[in-house]
Amino acid sequence: MSALLAKPSLRHSVSEWNSNNQQLSATAEHERYVSNVIRQEGRSLRNETNCKTTCDDTDTSRRLSDRAWNVARWKETLETCAQKVDEEMDALTLCKEQTEQALAATSVPLEVSSECLTLRDSRRGFELAHDPVDVQLKKEVELIERVQQVLQQCIEKAFEHLCVLQENRHKLTGDIQNKTDALDIDMSCLSLTIKSPQISLKTNPLRIPPGSSTPQEWLQFSQYNVACAQEAMQVSQQMREDMSLTRAQLQNELDSRRRATEFALRKRNHHEEQARDELEWQIKNTEDEIAEMESDIHGLDADLQAKTASLKLAHTRLENRTNRPGMDLCRDEVQYGLVNEVHQLEATIMALKQKLSEAQHSLQKMKLHHSRMLQDLSRKQEALSLEQRSMTTRTRLASPSCSDKTPVLLVPLTNSSGRSNLQLLA
Repeated sequence: MSALLAKPSLRHSVSEWNSNNQQLSATAEHERYVSNVIRQEGRSLRNETNCKTTCDDTDTSRRLSDRAWNVARWKETLETCAQKVDEEMDALTLCKEQTEQALAATSVPLEVSSECLTLRDSRRGFELAHDPVDVQLKKEVELIERVQQVLQQCIEKAFEHLCVLQENRHKLTGDIQNKTDALDIDMSCLSLTIKSPQISLKTNPLRIPPGSSTPQEWLQFSQYNVACAQEAMQVSQQMREDMSLTRAQLQNELDSRRRATEFALRKRNHHEEQARDELEWQIKNTEDEIAEMESDIHGLDADLQAKTASLKLAHTRLENRTNRPGMDLCRDEVQYGLVNEVHQLEATIMALKQKLSEAQHSLQKMKLHHSRMLQDLSRKQEALSLEQRSMTTRTRLASPSCSDKTPVLLVPLTNSSGRSNLQLLA
């Protein structure tokens, strides 16, 4: 009853009802049209974006593949260059060690030359002469010291350049490691797909990381590292050639100076042997002359005694004949003969005394000179012993490179007395 008693709602006319039905139909058709357009556009967009995404993914994969190939190619180039740097470092290290061995090998020649100079400074008297051997030994010492200085400089330069090569090797190693890591990352990115479990949305993936470089800078960096390494290797190769040439030249100079010194030493030893033989010959002749002089002095003295006895006899006869008496004290022929005999004997005794004095003076001079010659002979023998010790000491310098096929030069030498012709090995 209450529903029947309620106030009825607003009623519309038939025209409004028809209009409403038409509006609903029109709106439905319009919405269906709009929906159809949107659906068509969505399908078109899906097709277009699918193609675009597929193309972009393919293009990205291609770029990643090209980039990976480029990085791998440069990685291989850097590894090849690093290997060459290692080989060059080994070669330079070997050359440096050879130079160090050459430097160490000069210690014995320097010690030997200094020892020879010290030995020869022990000579005495006139044997302590500034001869060609001294000149050659001092030149040899100066040459060895200069060789040591040059070799030490070569070693220091090689060490410094080894540090340069090591630095370039470090740069190449760092670049290779970076490219290895980058290649791993790019290959990992290349292997990713939309079905990979590792993919996810990231926060601000479009940011530019600090320290990023351009492709030109990336290329120039590796090119610079390779160029620096190649330049360092070229310098190292030239340095090795220079060191080898320097060692050879210095060794030739040392060998030449050693041969000159040994030749001068042998020549000086030969001259000293000549002088010793000459002096021994002079001493022997002087001793023979002294013996003859002593014998003659004994003869002169005996003659002087005999002449003195004859003079005494003549004096006694003259003195006794002065006791004749009277006219018998006659200056007869006997008197004149005795007087002449006395004068003759006195002149003879005076001549004998003078000659005896001269002989004794000459004998003393010969004995004094004989003593000097003996002393000089002792010094010559001592000097000759020192020379032979020097030659024995220098046998430590025998070069293993010398062979029996080397021709031996013979230089003819003649001693001062002209009694013998000798040959000296050159």
